[in-house]
Amino acid sequence: MTETAGGSAVQPLVRGMTWEDMKEGAVFRTAYRTVTETDLMGLVHLGGFNEPLFYDARHAAEGGYTGRLIPGALVYVLAEGLILQTNILHGTGLAFLHMEFSVKRPTYVGDTLHVVVETTGSRPSSKPGRGVVSTRCGVINQRGEEVAVFTPVRLIRGRDFDETRS
Repeated sequence: MTETAGGSAVQPLVRGMTWEDMKEGAVFRTAYRTVTETDLMGLVHLGGFNEPLFYDARHAAEGGYTGRLIPGALVYVLAEGLILQTNILHGTGLAFLHMEFSVKRPTYVGDTLHVVVETTGSRPSSKPGRGVVSTRCGVINQRGEEVAVFTPVRLIRGRDFDETRS
């Protein structure tokens, strides 16, 4: 069903970028987000992260950690959420193809994170109307320290994307 107002099609308020708009070398920063105890416990329970390092402060302290340690998986999930909240892929993202992920330093409950995203590659795919975009995503804490890096490769709609050719 096509939505109309006064006989004209209503366009979405938000539209993500096409792969052609994602130029190599382009950089942007996300909003900030503070990691909470609830975030940590949600992942521990939902994902079955039943490791004392994440729910036993004494055990973590014995390992040299200075706070409630956050699993790298949660750092990634929060960072990816911050990227998606920019709407850069809203309605244009087609697939998450690959990534590498590295934890650089500990993240703790109470840390405030943001992500710096740099486009490292952008090219047409083998199918018309789509492109492959590679980025480097640095997750930064409130002290300006890079705590993690991931390098997603995504399939993104092009300006000439045609749903009937899918």
